[in-house]
This record gives sequence, C-alpha cells and structure tokens, in this order.
Amino acid sequence: MARVKAAIIGSGNIGTDLMMKMIKYPQNMELAIVVGIDEKSEGLAMAREHGIATTHEGLEGLQKHPLYKEIGIAFDATSAYAHKVHDAALRADGIQVVDLTPAAIGPFTVPPVNMSQHLDQPNVNMVTCGGQATIPMVAAVARVSDKLHYAEIVASVSSRSAGPGTRANIDEFTRTTARAIEVVGGATKGKAIIILNPAEPPMIMRDTVFTLSEGGSEDAIRRSVEDMVTEVQKYVPGYRLKQEVQFERYGDNNKLKIPGMGEFTGIKSMIMLEVEGAGDYLPSYSGNLDIMTAAAKATGELLAERRMNQGGTAQ
Repeated sequence: MARVKAAIIGSGNIGTDLMMKMIKYPQNMELAIVVGIDEKSEGLAMAREHGIATTHEGLEGLQKHPLYKEIGIAFDATSAYAHKVHDAALRADGIQVVDLTPAAIGPFTVPPVNMSQHLDQPNVNMVTCGGQATIPMVAAVARVSDKLHYAEIVASVSSRSAGPGTRANIDEFTRTTARAIEVVGGATKGKAIIILNPAEPPMIMRDTVFTLSEGGSEDAIRRSVEDMVTEVQKYVPGYRLKQEVQFERYGDNNKLKIPGMGEFTGIKSMIMLEVEGAGDYLPSYSGNLDIMTAAAKATGELLAERRMNQGGTAQ
C-alpha cells in the first residue's frame, strides 16, 4: 500500500529537523513538499537537494502546487498566529494537521499517553517541548495512583536552543504546559517552569518532575515510570532517567500543605530526566526541540497508518 503524502509548512529549524527525520526514517508517510516564505532559506535548499518539492510562497504556494490535492497530512511549524489561518484552509480540504505551534486549536497530544484517542481528529497539537518530555512521566504516576493531586515540572534547556519564538512565548509555554499536565497527565493541579541556561558548552535538556499522589506504591510508580521511559525511547532514543525515582512520604503526622489545595498525605515523587537530541539536523544538545519533532513524526506515522487502514486519502 502506498504511503500517505505529507507536507511541512515552515522551513526553519523545527521544520528542517522534522524533514530530516522523515527522510532518514521513512515509515507510513512520504514527504512530498516543504513550504516556506524565504526562497533562500537553508531548509528549502536542503529539501531541494533531497529531491523534495518546495514553494517559498507560503500556504498560497502550497495550495497552487499540483501536489496539494494529494496531501493527506500537513505539519505546521510556523507560529500560533499563522497556524490559525493554515488550519482553517487545510481542514476545509480534508487534510489532517499536526500542529507544532502553541495555537492549541486541536487537542493536546502526547504519543505514548493519549494518541489513540485522537486518530480521527482533524488537528492535533504537540503541546510544548517541556510537555512532551514530562507529561509521560506525570501520566505514568497517575495511572498507578488513586489520585494525582499535583504535578510540577521544571524544564532546563540550553540558551542556545531557545530561539526568538521560544523567548517571546515563555508565559504561553508555562500556561500551555501546566494545562496539559492536567488535561493529559491527569493531575488535579499542574505547574510548569522553564529555565534557559547559558552554560558553555551548551547543556543537554534536563527535566525534573515532582508529583504528589495518593494511593498506589513506590514500587508501582517506579515500574510505571520505567515502562513509560521505554515507550518514549521508541521515538526519542536519547530520552532517559538521570537516576532512580526518589520518594518521600507524608502521613497524618506530617501533612504537606499545598497552597490553595489544603493538606496532603501520600507519596511525593521526584523524577529526573535528560533528553539528548538525535542530531538529525539540530545539535544533540537541542533535545527540547528534537523531542517536539520526534513526537510530531510519531504522531504523523500513527495518523497515516490509520488513514491507510481505512483506505483514506493515502496516495
């Protein structure tokens, strides 16, 4: 069965890294065209070198291209503002959209946690880099606990891997990630913090996940976390625990007070992660960007498989 043809809109760092992943590791999708707005961009030049069609006229150029009617899936790696326009046009033409911007028009999607719920959605959103790295761990604790009262994540990334888009949207990053910790991860209350570290040489992405859960056991949490790490490693090989999960118990004689939530008894877990990029286009220390493109590709592959099985618009 022929693969589903896909388009990437956005020829910057994110779009180009995604392009290289699709070229290097083909599965259910065939990258047909890359869309940009700068004819001289490195991303479009690399696409042409690999024999992939390009247009530097943005969405309008894509719509005018002969390949447009064959596209089944489009990845949007532009901006939240532009994505709103792109989504409306692509959705009207029956093209499924994987959104790598903070627009969050479609449901938050983290492949090993809730992808199976969204295979028929016209648009799925990849949350944030911190969300993709940490929400699997939050969900791993939630699924073996009676209740997950609180989850807090701290994402530390190299200052070099944070471009102007990231810097301009720090507040949006924290709000979006915190909301997804609750909606996807299963926490009653979520909080997200991002730290841009200027260290030289650049640091590899580090994430710390704190959870406060009730019910379950330390052994069950430990096994669930390890199992989830294995699931994420299927598409992000550089995703790993930095040390064993750390635990602290709170009982009736030493209750923990959570501001705005009252007193808490149960298990506090601390999960420390490192995310090293595959180096397909971006440097390996840019694990924060790599996990976004890897998650987007993994999502696209599942959407394409679904379309192929249903005899959809696969070409």
